[in-house]
Amino acid sequence: MKQKRILIVANTTWNIYKFRLNVIQLFREKDDQVFVASPIDEFISYKEEFPSVIHIDLKRLKRDHTHPINDLLSIFELKKIYKSVSPDVIIHYTHKANIYGGIAAWMAHKKSIAVVTGLGYAFLHKGLINRITKLLYKMTKGIHQKIIFENEDDMNFFIDSKLVQKERAGFVNGCGIDVDDYKPVPKKSDYPKRRFTFIGRLLKDKGINEFLQASAILMKTSNGLEFRIIGEFDEGNPSMVDKSLLFDYINKGIVQYSGFVNDIKPQIAKSDCIVLPSYREGMPRVILEALAMAKPVVTTDVAGCRQTVEHGINGYLVKDRDVQSLVHGIRQIMALNEKQLLKMGQKWREMAIKHFNSKKISMELYEIVSQVYFCA
Repeated sequence: MKQKRILIVANTTWNIYKFRLNVIQLFREKDDQVFVASPIDEFISYKEEFPSVIHIDLKRLKRDHTHPINDLLSIFELKKIYKSVSPDVIIHYTHKANIYGGIAAWMAHKKSIAVVTGLGYAFLHKGLINRITKLLYKMTKGIHQKIIFENEDDMNFFIDSKLVQKERAGFVNGCGIDVDDYKPVPKKSDYPKRRFTFIGRLLKDKGINEFLQASAILMKTSNGLEFRIIGEFDEGNPSMVDKSLLFDYINKGIVQYSGFVNDIKPQIAKSDCIVLPSYREGMPRVILEALAMAKPVVTTDVAGCRQTVEHGINGYLVKDRDVQSLVHGIRQIMALNEKQLLKMGQKWREMAIKHFNSKKISMELYEIVSQVYFCA
């Protein structure tokens, strides 16, 4: 079989480093030539693992910059790259890359796949950004040979909203998790407190405010608890948490804040439960990590999150934007003894291996890419 030339496009190299290495690994194992186009940041270190990958620095496609002229220039920058690289298939990740990269692929006469990694702020909040994003997806829906989603709910939303033709839509279970890297680690028995940990960007849409309020209620009524927050501020994101509010909770001793942590595995290992009260997700990476490390989760009954939990079997689902429901979900975990927690964690691990294994997910995406490659 002829060696394929695959170009992966994203709005940050962090996105590549965090979520796409399993895909790159499989393409290299298949002896395909891989190119990556994204704005260079410190996560360009992924190249040490994949020296044969050719990385192209994007100057215009910025995650947190929105300006009509810059966006137009992004299209022409991408078109120039597509003409130069001449890939057989381009895989775009995230909204901007999907829309502007899709237009550039059409202009350059290249086959294109868009991956919607979650609906995000643009779809969660009504307003001008919401209307423009939907309009742009409607305008470009016929450009991509395939549009891939990370859960079935998002796919159906796009189909029902006429943002994608049904025959061009498909989904895979997120980006997957390396179950050989994320493995159960016994929690040290000499630590007496139950630790509930929020891991993620500090955004209201991730449910950080509900986590803070639930922590305050539970710290007043229960002993032997610890609530910890791990993650970075997302400057420029309209949904970012109010810093003064967060530090008020920290100063009162209600929550502990560890900031951004590059290797999250030790933090998950020290936790009794991972809490993600998000309003909507593609397929939340932190829950997959908890799954693989056999940790129970309390999360919301929304798209992306609900796909990872069998309520009462390997975790608990709660109502989104509902502090009392979140408190109840955490109390259900508190009521479990160590043996019950261990059993619930084992169910998580089984689910991770069966449904969310990164090798399985990357193979599913590879098959979609192969279909696009061979289509006329």
